[in-house]
Amino acid sequence: MLAPLFILLLLALVAYGIYFGASHSVQQISADAARTAISGLDQEERQSLVENFIRSHAGGYPFIDPDGLTVVAADSVADATQFVVSIHYDARNLPIWNLFTSLPLPDVVIARRSTIRLGGL
Repeated sequence: MLAPLFILLLLALVAYGIYFGASHSVQQISADAARTAISGLDQEERQSLVENFIRSHAGGYPFIDPDGLTVVAADSVADATQFVVSIHYDARNLPIWNLFTSLPLPDVVIARRSTIRLGGL
């Protein structure tokens, strides 16, 4: 009698776990890309470093399809000493969306960003 409820709960936990894993991977990609960009001398070189990093390493992160990533890397508008890497990931292919549609589900697009200080202390 409780087995169907237990199985549904187990499947929901796995699906949400995959979503949280993908969310963490997107955050880690943005942080790693920002750390890679710090070696660039100007904004164009930093952007190029971020794009090269994403192209060559994004496929190695769990639950991430590199084709679903949208990356924006630029100097911060608010603070010229900061460089910001923003990543949006279209998570439509994750199994969480196959659960009941009446359940409250997270956003389909996972958006994360990392900021790194340029030079100095």
